Amino acid sequence: MTALPKARSLKDLQPLRQALAEAAEREAERLRQQQEAARRARAERMLFQDAVGPVQALRGTQERRWYTPEPPEPLPVQRALDEERVLLESISDEFDVTTLLDVDDQLSFRRPGIGPDVTERLRAGHWSIQRQLDLHGLRTDEAREALGEFVRVAHRTGLRCVRVVHGKGLGSPGKTPVLKGRVQRWLVQKKEVLAFVQARPAEGGAGALVVLLQPGRRRVTAPG
Repeated sequence: MTALPKARSLKDLQPLRQALAEAAEREAERLRQQQEAARRARAERMLFQDAVGPVQALRGTQERRWYTPEPPEPLPVQRALDEERVLLESISDEFDVTTLLDVDDQLSFRRPGIGPDVTERLRAGHWSIQRQLDLHGLRTDEAREALGEFVRVAHRTGLRCVRVVHGKGLGSPGKTPVLKGRVQRWLVQKKEVLAFVQARPAEGGAGALVVLLQPGRRRVTAPG
């Protein structure tokens, strides 16, 4: 604030009055500017409130959690196509299996590198049968597809020993087992199969095969 002149005599009163008037005018102008600024601020707040309307504070905002939904898993279309192609290409009715079967009365099979003790233990029931596929009543194409899928899924889920029932052919023309030779031929072509033998009499005898599969990724306990 500007210092006012000091009056030393009556002659100095006139400049003093003038200085006081100027100081009062400046103070009044400052107050007027403050009031104008406050008025504009209030006007702006009222304009915002009129535009937004009434508002209400949210409750429990500190406990609010925002979740981002997980994207759906992609459909394994290509894998399904690859599996279907492998299934169709890996099992053939033209495959000659006779040279790969052990020459015995049951024509068992063991893949190269698998010792004869494996088929002996398989025949003796060393491995518990964990799943069974019954091919009775299926046409050849249906039986081939069902067997291929059964072996693939069993291996993928970690099963080691399964049984495939192909029948004894008692209801077929000539009483000959139609599927027995084909099932042997198909199993030999599946890389998941290590060995198979004819089932014991209590497990189907000549109408079924007990199959040993390669170890899969995980082991599944057989239901008790």
